[in-house]
Amino acid sequence: MLSQAIVTSFRQHFTPEPLLVRAPGRVNLIGEHTDYNGGYVLPAAIDKEMYFAVALNQSPTINLRAYDLNEALSIAATAVQRTETAWANYLLGVVAQFQKRGIRVPGFDCVFGGTIPIGAGLSSSAAVECGLAFALNTLLGTNLDRMTLALMAQKAEHEYALVQCGLMDQFASLFGQAGQVVRLDCRSLDYAYFPFDTRACRLVLCNSGVKHALASTAYNTRRQECEQGVAVLQRYYPHVRTLRDATLDQVQAHRDELGPVVHKRCRYVVEENHRVEQAGHHLAAGDLAAMGQLLYASHAGLRDDYQVSCPELDKLVALAQTGPGIYGARMMGGGFGGCTINLVATEHAERFITHVKAAYDSHFGRPLETYNVTIVNGVEVVEPLAMSNYQ
Repeated sequence: MLSQAIVTSFRQHFTPEPLLVRAPGRVNLIGEHTDYNGGYVLPAAIDKEMYFAVALNQSPTINLRAYDLNEALSIAATAVQRTETAWANYLLGVVAQFQKRGIRVPGFDCVFGGTIPIGAGLSSSAAVECGLAFALNTLLGTNLDRMTLALMAQKAEHEYALVQCGLMDQFASLFGQAGQVVRLDCRSLDYAYFPFDTRACRLVLCNSGVKHALASTAYNTRRQECEQGVAVLQRYYPHVRTLRDATLDQVQAHRDELGPVVHKRCRYVVEENHRVEQAGHHLAAGDLAAMGQLLYASHAGLRDDYQVSCPELDKLVALAQTGPGIYGARMMGGGFGGCTINLVATEHAERFITHVKAAYDSHFGRPLETYNVTIVNGVEVVEPLAMSNYQ
């Protein structure tokens, strides 16, 4: 069991008895690239997770160990900064956020590892950030609420991983609830839960095997293109602060001024926000067929207007449409690789997986990883903490 292996590794390297924290990855049912545009998203926490064994060590040094990579890094707690070690920056960025709030972070030991496939679009980075933020919040007794921790984890990614991500991934990791998807309004931070009954429908993820790098110029370029669109629309509609405020009619009316590329980006975001709103109604009504059609429409927009898909993702969606029990499918995550998410009737899930695996292998000549995932609770302590150990 991985959680126990993490604890065992911790005990092999460090002396204190650790706090054990579980931090899940996430899927996003629908609402891609809407979060940083002030829109809506519909994620859920899943049973692909990171585990953290963490303890204060009564020294001035932070010791980090990546269990899966068998790598380690130590740094003075008073000299936290970005390093050349990419995985450590996600953790050090979290420490820096506590320090920016005037919270003294003493030396601590940390071993972490998990089951979230890296580069699959399941937000392994957010799970790393949120897991450590939750652990430090517990150990230091700082009593920060989950939304504050999510915002701190987001800032850590902005400033130390240099990825200008929205809030969705960190929010989903911290606010997930078993058997529920959660719609987040990324402007107001209001949220609402909707039941997702896995007895009627399964979430099957198909990993294209193409690794994406959100820190690449393409992701940040999409953000800039959206901001360019807002700047144009604001000249005519001063209330448009983000694309969340724009209507499709407004975007269409200024098509020429926006230019062909920015126009397509804006059109996609406005339409995707509308799809997320529709999705809540369909889930509440139990209309999986209508929900599935929204997923197909989302993928078409991501492929053609936002242009963040790739041949492998497009093929997976096309193959899904010919599979048994399928309601809908789309690429998921930032794009340029990662997974598709598929809504599949529960009784057909295994046959669907067999079908897509065989067809993908036949077409690309390489095996396909799939994950039949369960929706779980957000970040939490796995084992109780004896606070007397840390006084």
